[in-house]
Amino acid sequence: MRNILPSTVATATLATMAYDNTDTELAALKKQMAAMMEKIEALETKKAEEVKAKEVVDVKKSKVPVLEFSGKHYLGFKSDSESDTNKFETRRNYFQVKGFFEDNPKSYMRITLDTFHNDEDDGEDEGSWEVRLKYAFLYLDSILPYTGVEIGQAHRPWIDHEEHGGWNYRSISKVFVEDGNGAHLTNSADLGVNFKTKTPYFSSELGLFNGEGYHGVEDGEGLSSEWRLTAHLLGTGKEKRKDKVTYADVSFFGQWNEVSNKHGNEDLNWYGVHAVYNQPLFLVAAQYVATEDAANIALGSTKDYAGEGWSVNGEIRPMKDFGIIGRYDCWELDSGTEKERTIAGLTYQYNKNVEFIANWLQEEVDSVTETDAIMLTTEVNW
Repeated sequence: MRNILPSTVATATLATMAYDNTDTELAALKKQMAAMMEKIEALETKKAEEVKAKEVVDVKKSKVPVLEFSGKHYLGFKSDSESDTNKFETRRNYFQVKGFFEDNPKSYMRITLDTFHNDEDDGEDEGSWEVRLKYAFLYLDSILPYTGVEIGQAHRPWIDHEEHGGWNYRSISKVFVEDGNGAHLTNSADLGVNFKTKTPYFSSELGLFNGEGYHGVEDGEGLSSEWRLTAHLLGTGKEKRKDKVTYADVSFFGQWNEVSNKHGNEDLNWYGVHAVYNQPLFLVAAQYVATEDAANIALGSTKDYAGEGWSVNGEIRPMKDFGIIGRYDCWELDSGTEKERTIAGLTYQYNKNVEFIANWLQEEVDSVTETDAIMLTTEVNW
């Protein structure tokens, strides 16, 4: 209709003027009217495109100025001579979204989804790939001097810190306090609050959580007080701990769990000390962990966590993009069981998004080998 009206007006005008003008004047007028029609059509087309674009924006527009999407994948193959098994693995697939706020671009909401393979004998879901909520927290920056806070399903104070500068190979093994063949005392996320302080020579995380972890049964029977206190001896506390950065850190960390359902509805109080030194050519780290009050089968509990142990790991970087890694764990339960774990491997940084790892893994319980495996791993970050 909008195109018909201008066309009709133009036609009528030309017809009327034809009787009063010479052929030359009529030709000039026709040319002017044609140019005007082109402008009208161009304006109508532009307006229609603007309306259409506005409708699309209104549908897709976020309520924050910046959305950040990222992913992490651990793809691998494992050949275990002890169990005589060979299998390809997708050990983890993380998908993460952050929405940054306009008033403070360092504050954001984060959600991280984690896929895992259901190996439990629970009927029709056995063998399925399932999705689990790993993180869902609000981070508010600088609510106190040098301090921000995570609220929701947040990082627990220790594990994320060790995985970003102490033990950089979560794709082949969890850290000592989390791994089932190590101390096996905690995991990396839980519902609660975590206050995170960062200065050049000191950083800390102080949190209060449900205590059951992000895939435990939350019964509300008790809470867990958790902490990490770190001295950054070289003043690198505000820098990201990368291979090329020289840093030396000493940390004191632990948890005070009151009546934890994860640990048989008993207290689980433990602490640890950790030291790490890194420079471009190598990294070396060591830690000691002990329980103060924990479930103990020897004392009639249905769970067994009480004990103490230590772990050392290192990395040598003889040339650009190549590395040699090693780690040894030892955990002695008060009930008498001793668990040992040895890792040795080679790494190759293919590019900033992809790293390849080949390693040997051996796990023993009371000097009896339970795992003797060769692992091939591709870690992908985007």
